[in-house]
Amino acid sequence: MSRPIRKVAVLGAGVMGTGIAAHLANAGIPSLLFDIVPADAGDAPAARNAFALKGIQGALKSRPAALHTPACAELITPCNYDDHADQLASCDWIVEVVVERLDIKKKVYQWVADNRAEGSVVSSNTSGIKLADMAAGMPEEMRSNFLITHFFNPVRYMRLLEIVSGPETDPAVVERMATFGERHLGKGIVYAKDTPNFIANRVGTFGMASVFKHMARHGLNVEQVDAIFGPALGRPKSAVFRTADLVGLDTFAHVISNLYDGVPDDECREYFVLPDYVKQMIANGQLGSKSGSGFYKKGVVDGKKAILALDTETLTYREQEKVRYDSLGAARKKDKLADKLQAVVYADDVAGKCAWDVTADTLIYAANRIPEIADDVVNIDNGMKWGFGWDVGPFETWDAIGVRRSVEKMEAEGRTVPAWVKDMLASGQETFYARGDDGLVRYAVKAGGTALVPTSDAELDLVTLRAQGREIERNASASLFDLGDGVLGLEFHSKMNALDNLIFEQYAKALDMLDADRFDALVVGNQDSRAFCAGANVLMILMGAMQGDWKGIESQIDQLQQLMMRAKYHRKPVVTAPHQLTLGGGAETTMHSAATVASGELYMGLVEVGVGLIPGAGGCKEMVMRYAGEFPQDIEYDPNPFVQKAFERIGLAKVATSAGEARDLGFLRATDTITMNPAHLLHDAKKRARGLADGGYVAPRKRTVKLPGPSGKAAIELFLYQMHEGGFATEHDVTVGKALAKVLTGGDIPPGTVRTEQDLLDLEREVFMGLCGEPKSQARMQHMLQTGKPLRN
Repeated sequence: MSRPIRKVAVLGAGVMGTGIAAHLANAGIPSLLFDIVPADAGDAPAARNAFALKGIQGALKSRPAALHTPACAELITPCNYDDHADQLASCDWIVEVVVERLDIKKKVYQWVADNRAEGSVVSSNTSGIKLADMAAGMPEEMRSNFLITHFFNPVRYMRLLEIVSGPETDPAVVERMATFGERHLGKGIVYAKDTPNFIANRVGTFGMASVFKHMARHGLNVEQVDAIFGPALGRPKSAVFRTADLVGLDTFAHVISNLYDGVPDDECREYFVLPDYVKQMIANGQLGSKSGSGFYKKGVVDGKKAILALDTETLTYREQEKVRYDSLGAARKKDKLADKLQAVVYADDVAGKCAWDVTADTLIYAANRIPEIADDVVNIDNGMKWGFGWDVGPFETWDAIGVRRSVEKMEAEGRTVPAWVKDMLASGQETFYARGDDGLVRYAVKAGGTALVPTSDAELDLVTLRAQGREIERNASASLFDLGDGVLGLEFHSKMNALDNLIFEQYAKALDMLDADRFDALVVGNQDSRAFCAGANVLMILMGAMQGDWKGIESQIDQLQQLMMRAKYHRKPVVTAPHQLTLGGGAETTMHSAATVASGELYMGLVEVGVGLIPGAGGCKEMVMRYAGEFPQDIEYDPNPFVQKAFERIGLAKVATSAGEARDLGFLRATDTITMNPAHLLHDAKKRARGLADGGYVAPRKRTVKLPGPSGKAAIELFLYQMHEGGFATEHDVTVGKALAKVLTGGDIPPGTVRTEQDLLDLEREVFMGLCGEPKSQARMQHMLQTGKPLRN
């Protein structure tokens, strides 16, 4: 049996090396972070490990955060090559992340060969040097354990891990690393070939080079291009030039130069030449975010802070213009991505024409790279989705805009469409992908026909379940699924999965099914990449308040509270599976469960104060109970510190930025588990639910808590007064804060009074209703609906 990966050596404490070590720490894997000893370091360990220590400090300070929590840094041990060579033998995987120079890498590999344990995996994070060149001269046993593991920066957030093996790499090592990367690090694995820049950087860099070519021809500026090649085309908001600034123009120049030199036979080689203005920007030190200026820079317009855009003719900065195109306006009105794409690429305005030119270039280029860089469409599509943040890859994009329609347009313009694409159409297959009874199938480029897209045993795909007829019931906002093995699933699919009456209706039906013994357990989750649940439907509350339907609002809040309590204390286990945005009502839904299986990437908090309200579905109650409700009530304790901490979490709208931080803040329990791979989340939640049911699950008893009453409320009001006097809180913030304090301290009671969960729910509902009637709270709700941002009033 191969040795499990329990400890890793990371060689090189630069940005990427530190990022890999940090993400290993997020996954609970200890690492040794190696770098050279600084010149004239002396004998002090801190001085000799200075470069590694600097890397760890950089990880602690980085924004966005490289670490799930600061405590994760304790799993990274700073080392140097001279003093700690003997520790290399304790590592199961050694990943080299040094400078992209073959001579330096060769020296590092000799050091590794002299000090590693036999059977340990050795890999390089190179993005441009051929595996064959790096492996030359290695001992035979080391070559059999050598491969490329190419992470993308920032390592925590970019899901892609490209794996490249050589002819002498043991296939078992490839499988071992793919399994480790997928299961433990949460990565999406793409199998690439030993070609320049592998898959994602090869296709992605070509796409950016195509933009350079066509923006000039269409007379577009920087912000116009970014408006076109952003969300309207299923791309990140950073689009082209903001992405270049984040990556760094010097880094981009290195990648594109490496491609030009490395692909002499590429039919589009001349695309891989930087425009003169980019070369001049690099010479000027305009490298992007790292230098403070690139295609954009911070500035001032009319006395206000603003982001200025580069004029590519003069290399000076100017105020951005407001970008408006009919095609982009039409795309915004579409709900489905396929409709958005078609609205843009087939439009006659300049945005549509440029989008079409770049899209056509990129689709043809990607198709021509099979089998050069990958053997199938899936690895290329996944590379672009996971490495560049595209919503859909090139071949999925081609399906979305219509393969036959687009091919006809391409050929009418004189473009050469790859023969295998035309062969596919001639065979009667109109798309690269199709949904079959057993799952998703792809067009098999070499063999023709179709082949099943492989999936992990740890994936549970709701789209496939729906195709198999396992969706039991559906309304506009939620669905019920038979997940198999006696487990029921509840999926939210309203806009941003916000809670509404239709979701409440399906949740109640799900619990009814548990009552009727049709299922043994329930999982609440979905596979929306943006949010588990972004909160309650604010419009529903605002409309009721503006119409004066106070009884209707109170009835809804009461029903929601009872629904949450019913789920939490059901005799059968309810497991929640939150991921990404889990705010307000989403956090309350998560917390009212027998157990939670959370994605590592979790942004969770009770943020209702931002719209002038407090949590009304049990969030206030649950935070107080989690902080102070676990103590036996015959023990004398001061509840004030616990109540004040709960107030900080809710009153300051604290949002955890990882599942680990959510656990530290009390949004998750110590017993709740974390899944690193989002694609595995529903599977793991189902497994947890089934395990609880099989283990003879018994619902917990309802809790009580000792609270301070008005004396505790006074302490919080003093804090609010200081915040207001310091200019950190508005008058309405203070009003909302005092209302929240009343709930958290138990209301008008003698100090030390024991309160039940229902007592706190009643207080929550009373205070919530009072705030709904506040004109300023209504103004905040309306502002949030219109702008998506909280209002300070």
